[in-house]
Amino acid sequence: RGSSTQTQTSIVNGQMSSTQSVIMNYQPVRQGVYIIPPFKMKINGQVISSPGKRVKVSAPVQAQARDPFQSLFDRDPYQDPFSRREQEFIDIKEDAFLAVSTDRKEVYTGEGFTTKLSFYVAESNKAPLQFFELGEQLTDILKKLRPEACWEENFNIENIEGETVEIGGKTYTEYKIYQAAFFPLNQQSITFPAVGLKMIKFKVAKNPSFFGQNRQEDFKTFYSKPVTVKVKELPPHPLRESVAVGNFRLEENISTNKTETGKSVEYDFTVLGSGNISGIPNPVITKDRKLELFDPNVRQSINRQSGMVAGTKTFSYYLIPQDPGNYKLSDYISLIYFNTSKKRYDTLRSALSFEVTGESKQNVVMSSNDATSFYDRIGQASNELRQVERNDFFRTALNIFILLALAFSGYIILKK
Repeated sequence: RGSSTQTQTSIVNGQMSSTQSVIMNYQPVRQGVYIIPPFKMKINGQVISSPGKRVKVSAPVQAQARDPFQSLFDRDPYQDPFSRREQEFIDIKEDAFLAVSTDRKEVYTGEGFTTKLSFYVAESNKAPLQFFELGEQLTDILKKLRPEACWEENFNIENIEGETVEIGGKTYTEYKIYQAAFFPLNQQSITFPAVGLKMIKFKVAKNPSFFGQNRQEDFKTFYSKPVTVKVKELPPHPLRESVAVGNFRLEENISTNKTETGKSVEYDFTVLGSGNISGIPNPVITKDRKLELFDPNVRQSINRQSGMVAGTKTFSYYLIPQDPGNYKLSDYISLIYFNTSKKRYDTLRSALSFEVTGESKQNVVMSSNDATSFYDRIGQASNELRQVERNDFFRTALNIFILLALAFSGYIILKK
């Protein structure tokens, strides 16, 4: 009865690790003991095992109604072995359709929108339908549907479950086949072309009998209509090509409010909200000699659920103050983004500060930087062998001869 996925990514000291979770909800249709069998997975050459589990389902409080969606997946194989009469089958007009839909018709560059491919069956439908080789068909369909200039966050639908929806005052069962959020990378409009889904459609017996074959397998292809999403350019801004786009807020944490010069302080700058979490860039850093900031470790968590992509991205910094005083982090760290709710640029700024006591460490830092800059210049120096010019050789020899002559004359004068 629906599924959700979650991805967590961490970058610590340049090493990236990732965790992926798939959560699926099930609703039993009859009582009994269900066994989830043990299984093994091979991950990076290591075998990981799950012991499995037993789930006991007791009697329902109310009688379970017959599953109205069963006809889409189950066949009716009954055939009368004794009947010799030729059965006549008729084609019943189906009340169903295939559709590609988006939750937005117009977005900004970088702003996300959710797209889904669904098959809808009306409550009043009388024609028996069933999916046919859905996995193979979906591979070809997605090659046509997926836009090129977009970042995709796939909702990874593993099990197709029916969900009752109302369209134009009419009740349908929606079978969601594919769902993803797309974030356009440029201002080119996105068009999802019409795609076709081949379904098994059964013809029904004109004179059905209890033991006879009451339906006959046939095929029909359902086609969706093309859908276009207009992409608007972001308003003018110096960072328009690199800002994050979404609806975000800031959470922050600092290890201490008081410290001494030369000692490190840990600070977390966490961005939360809905949007392209993976596309959030590092905050803008303002550097000076009073406070030394190191490149951050990055962790992110992405949730895809209920048609939305949301999550968190945390930037963990080490700060080393060099001078005593009061440090406001808003002077050093900030993140500019385009707020899709306010439809304007906004800035996430820190509200924290910390007090520093002790003697200034700037002279130590400057001498250290000078030594570093000396070694940095090694890479710029030429390592090519160069022949000494003849004039340079004679000039050097003459200077040495003059020095020796002066030294000898001084020696004679002092001796007299």
